[in-house]
Amino acid sequence: MKTLLIAALLLLCSWAIGFAQPQSMTFEEAKKIGIYDKLDSTYRGGIGSDSSQSIFKNVSQYTKSYQDFLGNLAAYLSKNNFKWGKQIRCFNKIYFSKEGKVDYFLYNFKEGQMTKQQEQKFAHLLATFIQNARFGLSASVPFAQCSPVKYEDK
Repeated sequence: MKTLLIAALLLLCSWAIGFAQPQSMTFEEAKKIGIYDKLDSTYRGGIGSDSSQSIFKNVSQYTKSYQDFLGNLAAYLSKNNFKWGKQIRCFNKIYFSKEGKVDYFLYNFKEGQMTKQQEQKFAHLLATFIQNARFGLSASVPFAQCSPVKYEDK
């Protein structure tokens, strides 16, 4: 009976991990719940200054895929009536599965750049966007990309 219970728990845990939903949060939230350092030890950088260590060898193709991903996010926000009101700077780090699905999307806006309503709407729309968003390339291992971003209304 004990063995059956343990087997059932293991099966349930593996099922839950396999169906984990993408998560978006601020860097501060990720640090508070203790996942920030774990993410950086699990996901490798897509490209780097040492090209021999890079997952993606074609830097221009990788860069285009990343720019397309961010462009799709900006279009999604606009389509859903999100208004920046002015140019807003953000820093983000996105953690992707091998297949290019978003696992985690961390972001940080400077304090005071946005209203509370903007912050809440952005968080909600981002959480919805990443459920189906894909990076244009896949890899042999999970990977991450970080960058500063300037958002503004078009």
